[in-house]
Amino acid sequence: MIVRKLRLQRGWSQEQLSEMSGLSVRTIQRIERGDKPGLESLKSLAAVFELQVSDLQKIPEPDMTADVKITEEETQILNQVREIKGFYSHLITYAAVITGLFILNYMTSPEYIWAWWPALGWGIGIVSHGLSAFEVFNFFGPEWEKKQVEKRLGRKL
Repeated sequence: MIVRKLRLQRGWSQEQLSEMSGLSVRTIQRIERGDKPGLESLKSLAAVFELQVSDLQKIPEPDMTADVKITEEETQILNQVREIKGFYSHLITYAAVITGLFILNYMTSPEYIWAWWPALGWGIGIVSHGLSAFEVFNFFGPEWEKKQVEKRLGRKL
């Protein structure tokens, strides 16, 4: 819907739009997926975007479709941001769980520190995820995918 395009043009996250509009993040997600918003939600969004409610209610006409669609570049950037967000989520989970394991290790058997082993093993995975998310080494990136698709379709590159 147009709400997503307007939000992305301003560089806002769904959480930021939620705070500014007073709507829940879940409501923003539903509206962006195409669910019909209520009048109060439309009023809140119109105020944030400094538009008329009628402008948000308009269904894009054929000649306006290009203004509402998300470009390929925007899609790629959205995917990259999701990858980075996934990495940070993974990193926070790692830190919390490993900290808990070290505490458990210290409380149960402080003479042998076994918590290093899961920290090392999972840490390798974290480093790999980070390298991929930030595209330092992206062995299975878009180019690889394209080559594999072309190969399986029997096309020459």
